[in-house]
Amino acid sequence: MIIYGKQLFFYLLAHQKEMLRTIYLAKECDKKLFSSIAALKIPIVRVDAKRAQAMAKGGNHQGFLAQIEPLETLPLDALKGGNFIVMLYGLTDMGNIGAICRSAYAFGADGVVVANLRQLQLEAIARTSSGAIFELPLVLAPNGLSALNELRQAGFTLYGADARGESVKNMKFAKRKVLVLGAEGEGIPAKALAKCDTKIAIPMARAFDSLNVSAAAAVLCDRMTNE
Repeated sequence: MIIYGKQLFFYLLAHQKEMLRTIYLAKECDKKLFSSIAALKIPIVRVDAKRAQAMAKGGNHQGFLAQIEPLETLPLDALKGGNFIVMLYGLTDMGNIGAICRSAYAFGADGVVVANLRQLQLEAIARTSSGAIFELPLVLAPNGLSALNELRQAGFTLYGADARGESVKNMKFAKRKVLVLGAEGEGIPAKALAKCDTKIAIPMARAFDSLNVSAAAAVLCDRMTNE
């Protein structure tokens, strides 16, 4: 698995250096930084701009790329011992998924479940999560309805984000809870929303349709962990 970009590269260098297998440098770096990279005792390969661009698939690598240990998703059972889970039901945009993982980790979620999706582009999620995905358990649940049933049976209360729901401002949340977020535009499918115990909404100060799903996730995660 190839990662690229300064922010993600430096995050791994500082916090998850054991995942790094090969470093690819497409630009000169200062001596102090190069010494810290060389101290890892792993291969360092100089690459030209053309190869670096190909490795990054056209992305902005900023001269820093690395091959790392592959990321793996976990089974749903891995999260059942936690207290706060974020479920993304039907989201397909990897940028949004990564941004939500970043917020979920920052606000103390025990893990993120991506439901009703067959596969994930983990490289893209790693980049947009700014490294949070290396710390936060990620579950891929192709059958979202079954995952909701399992979590309820495990003792979780399910809160579905819906514009017609109750204001999140003054709500008291269960100790063990799942925040369910739907795809932008479509929201949570009716069958999945019907399985939620409570529908919650973010009150708006001005007349406006809705927030971007990643922005809504940050607000709701904050409310649910800091009520």
